[in-house]
Amino acid sequence: MIAIVNYGVGNLYSLKSSFDSLGIKTLVTGDAKEIKKADKIILPGVGAFRDAAASLKNYGLNELIIEEAKKGKAIMGICLGMQMLFEKSYEYGEYEGLGLIKGSVRPIKDVIPSDLKIPHIGWNALKFHGEKSPIFKYIKEGDCVYFVHSYYGADCKDFVIASAEYGAELTAAVSKDNVYGCQFHPEKSGEVGLKILKAFSEI
Repeated sequence: MIAIVNYGVGNLYSLKSSFDSLGIKTLVTGDAKEIKKADKIILPGVGAFRDAAASLKNYGLNELIIEEAKKGKAIMGICLGMQMLFEKSYEYGEYEGLGLIKGSVRPIKDVIPSDLKIPHIGWNALKFHGEKSPIFKYIKEGDCVYFVHSYYGADCKDFVIASAEYGAELTAAVSKDNVYGCQFHPEKSGEVGLKILKAFSEI
């Protein structure tokens, strides 16, 4: 069973629906006991980093996720959930993340041309980095996924498994051991996104 962490932010039920369509059992929960029992964990998230980090802490789940990751449990962060895997964010200040992946979260406005719209919204092709990640085993380089973001994973070159072009090469996905992160939304990325969720479920 995959636990989809409910800490007050995130597109929880469309994500659950995607797994349901694949016949994969999930539970949307903020209960620490249920999350501990799960085989894998999904950390979703939309909105501001500061609010999400505070909410996760208020639910008492930040340390739990770190502990489960250290035990070797497969974890995937999606969109803001991916950003929370990093050490810190510079979104309207400086805030601590979970520190599961070395790097920071920074505004895309600092690296893309000024004539491009922010947030970056839309479909972009994936460019793989290094050895093909297990979460990409059912897709190919150049397949497109759906993004909605104004900030990106930076200072994380060693952990980038895919990037996407939006006036600059932006981090699309990261991984370190059993921890994975997707800046894009697999649950909004059609067949390609479903294949990524299926691959994660099989890790």
